Amino acid sequence: MKKSEILIDFCLIPALLIVNFCLGGSLPAIVMLVVGIVLIVKGGDVFVDAATWIAEVSGIPKLIVGATVVSLATTLPELLVSAMAAGEGKVDMAIGNAIGSVTANIGLIMAIGIICIPAAVKRKDYLLKSLLMLGSAIVIVVVGSFAKAGKIDGIGTVTSILLIIIFVIAMTDNIVAAVKAVKKGSEDKLGPEAKTPVVIVSNIIKFILGAVAIVFGADLLVDNGSIIAADLGIEERVISVTVIAIGTSLPELVTTITAVIKKQSSLGVGNIIGANIMDLTFIMPICNLISGKPLPVADSVAMIDFPACLVVGIVAVLPMLITKKFTRTQGVILLLLYSVYVVLTVLGVDKLASMF
Repeated sequence: MKKSEILIDFCLIPALLIVNFCLGGSLPAIVMLVVGIVLIVKGGDVFVDAATWIAEVSGIPKLIVGATVVSLATTLPELLVSAMAAGEGKVDMAIGNAIGSVTANIGLIMAIGIICIPAAVKRKDYLLKSLLMLGSAIVIVVVGSFAKAGKIDGIGTVTSILLIIIFVIAMTDNIVAAVKAVKKGSEDKLGPEAKTPVVIVSNIIKFILGAVAIVFGADLLVDNGSIIAADLGIEERVISVTVIAIGTSLPELVTTITAVIKKQSSLGVGNIIGANIMDLTFIMPICNLISGKPLPVADSVAMIDFPACLVVGIVAVLPMLITKKFTRTQGVILLLLYSVYVVLTVLGVDKLASMF
């Protein structure tokens, strides 16, 4: 990372924190929501860089770091937002952010990447991850259906255990793949320049600042998202699955744009699928644990959000597994589906039905 970029990292995050601390009481909720998104995006970038460096310096191979530390770190924004919402009893926001992030990742961000650069892929590289993503989405949809029918209270212990099992399988697959790559000699070693006192201190500071920024930004998203929803007279869920979900998904958008610029669309798609597995299988159990009781699933969530997540997932990966390629047509369909989902979410099923 260039010195100028490090300087920006050091100056931007503290500056945003100071401005928010001094002016937070007088700034409109929408401005504070934007500040929260900026803090999460920039803080996440700084935190991932520093966490990666710390893990590598400790002797963990870089590929394994990417498969574990970085994967978990990039999910931190969604995790913290949902965890804080669950802790405050805002269940619709907790669930909406996690599920909405997955839908946005696929229907918006992945779609953009596929439209810009369609690509041929190796089925074996995507098969297990795709199945795990769809499997976890199916679990969520089934649980939503049972909850709507009154057969269960919501996302409880059994569901959490099933999702954690999928999470463990995904992480194990990542580690096994990384270990194989290390044995093939494709691992890059850190040079001595990466362990100088200046670099050590700078990365420790970046790690702390990044973590603080993400936590503070997540708190701003939760609090101000609720305020905006109340002011507009809409459900917290609507804000959660749209504005907040897209906001916490911006790191994946940046990764995808970078991959498109470098003409490596498969890299961006792989990152999104991995992030989706984390969102679906790790965040819900954590929220369930924090809540201390089953997470109730609202009818609108069971009828719209859960099925939408599964549908865009199916459209994204099944054609690819059959044809071994991503096509522009596939990307356009995903964008259309996401647009329909947003309309259904904002208008609501009942209101939309009354218009026809």
